[in-house]
Amino acid sequence: MLKRRNTDKICIIAMTAACALALLLAAWNGGAGSDPARGPEYAAALFDGGRVHQIDIEIENWEKFIKNATREEYSPCAVTIDGERFDGAGIRAKGNNSLRLTHKYGHERYSLKIEFDRYIEGALWRGLDKLSLDAAFQDNSYLKNFIAYGLMARLGVPAPLRSFAWVTVNGEPHGLFLAVEEPEEAFALRNFGPAHGRLYKPDYRSLDDENADVALIYSGDDPRRYPGIFRRAKFPVSAADKRRLIAALERLSDESRCASAADLDLAARYFAVQAFVVNADGYLGPTGHNYYLYEKDGLLAMLPWDYNLAFGTYSLGAPRPENDARAFVNCPIDEPAPREILAKRPFFSVPFARGEWRGLYRQYLGEAAALFESGEFTAEITRAARMIAPYVERDPTAFCSYADHKLAVSTITAFCELRAESVRAQLNGAIPATRAGQAAAPETLVDASAIRIEDMGEIADLTD
Repeated sequence: MLKRRNTDKICIIAMTAACALALLLAAWNGGAGSDPARGPEYAAALFDGGRVHQIDIEIENWEKFIKNATREEYSPCAVTIDGERFDGAGIRAKGNNSLRLTHKYGHERYSLKIEFDRYIEGALWRGLDKLSLDAAFQDNSYLKNFIAYGLMARLGVPAPLRSFAWVTVNGEPHGLFLAVEEPEEAFALRNFGPAHGRLYKPDYRSLDDENADVALIYSGDDPRRYPGIFRRAKFPVSAADKRRLIAALERLSDESRCASAADLDLAARYFAVQAFVVNADGYLGPTGHNYYLYEKDGLLAMLPWDYNLAFGTYSLGAPRPENDARAFVNCPIDEPAPREILAKRPFFSVPFARGEWRGLYRQYLGEAAALFESGEFTAEITRAARMIAPYVERDPTAFCSYADHKLAVSTITAFCELRAESVRAQLNGAIPATRAGQAAAPETLVDASAIRIEDMGEIADLTD
């Protein structure tokens, strides 16, 4: 999505020639000429997943960019992806706690956003408007987002495409990152077609606020009550768009009408993966954010985003995650969050009260577990880990040692396999699926004593 700020004007003037070239490149790269039957060109060109791609960033003053990274301001750059150069892109650092803590501890490994149409309206790289480079913050395996987005896609949830990329800056190695398709116009076109709906990324304003809007709680018909949604719109929204979304939230709060407010089958798929990967840094966590909200014709859908603190590693700013592997491996599927949180998460709790939706949710949890029981998804993780290993070993900005990386890979793989075992046992009734039930029958839980949650990555790694 094109955004203009007054501070960009000097950059735009200085880049006139580069902008003209970028428009030519965008046209040549098929921004509007992708074959709908095969998907956009960028999907095959960058997100094939069978190799580590090469992304080269050229920026005039990288030292200044790093110094000002926490401002999250765009700077002009040139980007070369697998040998194809694109002039006139914009780049900035991204993140919340990851951004703040990376700066606090003096690291230069920020997650990045690259916006191809930042300075030139309609400029695209092979049809792609925006790209994220995930830095694997608190993820020594480099695999958390890779696994979560893969599971979402396998269960039929529209998820960002992803692939690994070796990144250089001004010709110097910068490290291994996960390239992720940003959910904006290209993502919406790929998943929902030209007549797609509206896309939002709700987020809290302050942890001290109630943030009822981000929790998707209906709070009346005044759009001003929902700043965490409407100020985070990815496309321009009209008064009618706001009324339609608010009306959907009102229906969502009513068990008898929630089916007219949301795609409940898609919601069951989404929450099944959320529960499987034990993501406390999402909608079912204390902050209730890190998701995209899609609305079309008054029907809501929740879409996945940001899993670097999933798999039990969310610590709410503490140096180390809670190292209770048994609790996370056996996280109860009927209560994937404490009751006081679920009571304020209507997109999950209201449909869950309906037996048919609860059945769908459990069905899709079973499908997620089956991917590991069959060995299919474990093999995919193993292939990815082997592919990236040489790059991690020589990563100059890595948050961890290569030995720590290998330990994290084995830990997250074991976590997923044990999680599948527990989910299956909960579905079959061998393990209670509620917190009270598990507390009353601890002997039934899957033994996870062989793994340590913190081996997947922790904030304390930044201080080593």
